[in-house]
Amino acid sequence: MLKQRLQQKLLQKLSPQQIQMIKLLEIPTMQLEQRIKRELEENPVLEEGEIEDPDVSLQEEDMDNNEPDKDDEEFSLEDYIEDDDIPNYRLSTNNYSEDDKKPDFPIGATSGFQSHLESQLGLRSLSEKQEILAQYILGNMDDDGYLRRKLEAIVDDLAFTQNITATEEELYEILQIIQDFDPPGVGARDLQECLFLQIIRKNQSEPAVALARKIIKNHFAEFTRKHYDKIIKRININEMELKMAIDEILKLNPRPGSSYSDPMQNTVQHIVPDFILDIKDGEFVLSLNSQNVPELRISRTYSEMLESYVRQKERRTKEERDTISFVKQKLDSARWFIDAIIQRQNTLMLTMNAIIEYQKDYFAEGDETKLKPMILKNIADKTSLDISTISRVANSKYIQTHFGIFPLKSFFSEGLQRESGEEVSTREIKNILAECITKEDKRKPLTDEKLVSILRVKGYNIARRTVAKYREQLNIPVARLRKEL
Repeated sequence: MLKQRLQQKLLQKLSPQQIQMIKLLEIPTMQLEQRIKRELEENPVLEEGEIEDPDVSLQEEDMDNNEPDKDDEEFSLEDYIEDDDIPNYRLSTNNYSEDDKKPDFPIGATSGFQSHLESQLGLRSLSEKQEILAQYILGNMDDDGYLRRKLEAIVDDLAFTQNITATEEELYEILQIIQDFDPPGVGARDLQECLFLQIIRKNQSEPAVALARKIIKNHFAEFTRKHYDKIIKRININEMELKMAIDEILKLNPRPGSSYSDPMQNTVQHIVPDFILDIKDGEFVLSLNSQNVPELRISRTYSEMLESYVRQKERRTKEERDTISFVKQKLDSARWFIDAIIQRQNTLMLTMNAIIEYQKDYFAEGDETKLKPMILKNIADKTSLDISTISRVANSKYIQTHFGIFPLKSFFSEGLQRESGEEVSTREIKNILAECITKEDKRKPLTDEKLVSILRVKGYNIARRTVAKYREQLNIPVARLRKEL
């Protein structure tokens, strides 16, 4: 039975102008240039050049088309979620529509790697069904040459998408054929299997190779955790024999498919700074990097066209009314875009000037020890902007200084107090940790407890769990995993 009820709901709405402004605020200079070029292509009213925008009267009392313009409708926050903000569960669904043509086979490996494997498959004598199963397995392999999916899941896929009935045993038989392909290690389902497939192709009469095979097969967990003492005791070998076996393992390729990857995918991306900071006569001079960003203005031709149509109010045809509606829409869109660009520049300069003022000593000398603890709220308070706005400005933006190019987010860090009462940035503590670990004896690496003691001697009284947190943020493993023979 249907029930009627009243429900109050509080929704935050954003106008098209606000959405455009926020989107432009987030993107760096390089993407802004591309965004402006796209707008110039899509909107004929917008053109390059200094702003020259006459005051055109757009009040139309008798326009036939009184329907609200789509661009004037408000949007909810749901319409403004960026790709990076979308939860994983919203990306994991099937993105095909009913009209889309689905691929016959999943495509995982790069084209060069895929072709290399398929050419070897053509040299094997397989039945028609085995050929299909082999092609499907190759399609499920990733760029590194691994088969990450379980055979059970592939069996289900074949049944549902290809209407092919197969067993795990049949698939495993085909997988074993593929694992005999070059490069060695291809078709492995995990790192241990990948290394084992490679080591068994080496000369087993060599003691180091035979020992390496034994370690990979029976003591791989201890090897990955660098529990070398346990391996020595369990296999009853000496340290030199273990070192020779480990050297053999280190010669193996954990990513056998990587050598066939497309080199264009690994091209270096150059950083284009959004801000340029100079020091002239002891004063900071901040500027936006607008070298390739054109100035924009409203086209005089379209403005005059609209003025002409407005004057011919009584003799206006339906086509002319449609033209007026189109030009008005494009004029509004162009004005919104120009205003958003100007507001973006003002917000960026306001925020960056506040950061420079807050970190004045650091920017003057480039000495990291003078980098003060700073969080988003500090800059939000100085600029009277929202914290989310400061976050958007700091994200993906870079500044060029006399001592290097740095991301804005690197200037933000929490603070800790030394025993002397002086407040220091956590970045300074991380630098000390990294330096200590770099200089440590790799045969006896420093534990977190020892790092705590070193920091306390230097006047930083922090807990062991905090040291562990900073070490993990620096992508430095625990002492046991840093140990070398």
